[in-house]
Amino acid sequence: MYVQIKDLCFGYKNAKNLTIHHFNLDIEQGEIISILGESGSGKSTVLRLLCGLETPSKGTIKIGSRMMTDERTFVLPEKRGIGMVFQDYALFPHMTVYENVQFGLKHWKRKERKNRVHEVLELVNMSSYAKRYPHELSGGQQQRIALARSLAPEPSLLLLDEPFSNLDADLQIKIRSELKEIIKQTGTTSIFVTHDREDSRAIADRIITMRDGAAHDWDSLCTTTRVEDEVRQPELVRLK
Repeated sequence: MYVQIKDLCFGYKNAKNLTIHHFNLDIEQGEIISILGESGSGKSTVLRLLCGLETPSKGTIKIGSRMMTDERTFVLPEKRGIGMVFQDYALFPHMTVYENVQFGLKHWKRKERKNRVHEVLELVNMSSYAKRYPHELSGGQQQRIALARSLAPEPSLLLLDEPFSNLDADLQIKIRSELKEIIKQTGTTSIFVTHDREDSRAIADRIITMRDGAAHDWDSLCTTTRVEDEVRQPELVRLK
């Protein structure tokens, strides 16, 4: 397995109960996983643990051949090679689209950096917006730029936190299919968290449900038409 999360536990300071309880998840390379859960279920905390913004009290995280976290190891966030698309996109308002996308490529050679920025802007169909600023873009366009910025450094893993929550319903439908197509084109292993079943159904190769900080027991299922019924159960759904 490309991503291996084993027995992960975490609790916030002064909290009575653990936020994450013995969380386990294996992901194949190139797979898109959705973590589906209500507010407070711990799904966004899993992303923070994966990218190194929080330190687990127990458990291991391995991506590819690299151990990111265990009892003796903790790789700093900037050394993990993980891309993150935040709920509010977190674009730099004083930078152009081009400058936002190249931000994570500081250590690349100038020519390679320029080529890569143009490549990912083309990928998200935003090449003609390179000189614009975030406030000149729509919500959907801002999301595409946030995605391009995260994909530019060729991350080992892409994390998305409620990627559609700031978009209106009609735009959500359009952006869902675009997002999946873009991620699949790059072959990037991805995890996105959401409370919306329709988001999960539209994008994920697999859906896991999360309650009270734990991913529950799962079986492989082979239906797309009954996913809404299945995700009410504490198990994993595999989409075809």
